Amino acid sequence: MSTPSTVDRAFETALYDTADDALDTAASLLAADPAADPELARRGEEFVATAWRRGWQPADLVRIVRRELDDAHVRLVAALVRAQAPHDRARGPRWAAQLDDLPDADATAPPRTDRFSHATAVLELYRLLLRLPGIEPLEAGAAGEAPGRDRENRPESRALARIRALLAKAEATGYPEEAEALSAKAQELMARHSVDEALLAAQAQGSGTSPDMPGACRIGVEPPYEQAKAVLLDAVADANHCRAVWNEPFGFSTVVGFEADLEAVELLYTSLLVQAEAAMTKAEAGQRAGGRKRTKSFRQSFLAAYAHRAGTRLRAAAEAATEAATTGAADANLLPVLASREVAVTDRVERMFPQTTTTRLRGAADPAGWTEGTRAADAARVGHHRPLKRG
Repeated sequence: MSTPSTVDRAFETALYDTADDALDTAASLLAADPAADPELARRGEEFVATAWRRGWQPADLVRIVRRELDDAHVRLVAALVRAQAPHDRARGPRWAAQLDDLPDADATAPPRTDRFSHATAVLELYRLLLRLPGIEPLEAGAAGEAPGRDRENRPESRALARIRALLAKAEATGYPEEAEALSAKAQELMARHSVDEALLAAQAQGSGTSPDMPGACRIGVEPPYEQAKAVLLDAVADANHCRAVWNEPFGFSTVVGFEADLEAVELLYTSLLVQAEAAMTKAEAGQRAGGRKRTKSFRQSFLAAYAHRAGTRLRAAAEAATEAATTGAADANLLPVLASREVAVTDRVERMFPQTTTTRLRGAADPAGWTEGTRAADAARVGHHRPLKRG
């Protein structure tokens, strides 16, 4: 029996039939033919390359595999992505960073399994990869990212370093008020940094450099309470001149904006999640001390209120910092530059997502959770929050 024939027979049996007995039959075929292993791995690399053509990226594959299967499958897909990478074209610094962040198989070595169990896991993974639909491609240029200044060739700015330091302090403090103040200060610096980047880009374009264009990235929105977390990410994106579109089935939001703003969104969203979860744990302890049991409704309402109020606070901080920067700007073209960048982001979103729907936040019906979440985020005025966009 030829090795390709073994793999073909196994695929015909298992990949196009979801029955458990079909999977067992195919796994038995592969387990009985060790010589089929290289061909089986090669086919897996082909599935990965097909996923790239359908718009997926390394972090997306790891996320969906972790969401749908288990750790053994995550190790398998990470190995396939690494094996396929040398045969792939250059795709830009964000892609390279995702490759660097793949789960380390050496650090989490899988337990010894028999050939049948291994073949079963491989076929389960390939079933998932085969059925992945096309999603919105993020790549706008030949290098794998939106055209503009290459962030890989420039060191991290002093502003971003200060922002990271402020957010690290916010995550470390045990006092919510201090965390809120530090986060607001970080948002002010982000807004100033965004203005500086916009001016630099405009000056570069005036000297003949190709125009800086908005890019896009995907940020995972992990369970539980995905909807409240998506609202928080939407608020962070909005405060930083970006737009976020949530894909609920696949557990991510696509954020569109200019590179400096995308970096700010990633930093701030990750930090606010850490702060929100710490504040929620503290609030729950107080609820339990008062005789109330921990409930899913409390946590959902807490995070929803936190996202709602944090969005208001971040937008206020960003608007104040931007207004101060534009008022004192020596460059009279600053306001038109900022307006043109806003138009460019909106245009990119509309081209990527010609059809979106809006959804209202569900499950935020616990008054105590909403009160505690609001208190944790800040005591600032609550404004109307625009509906969450979904792709």
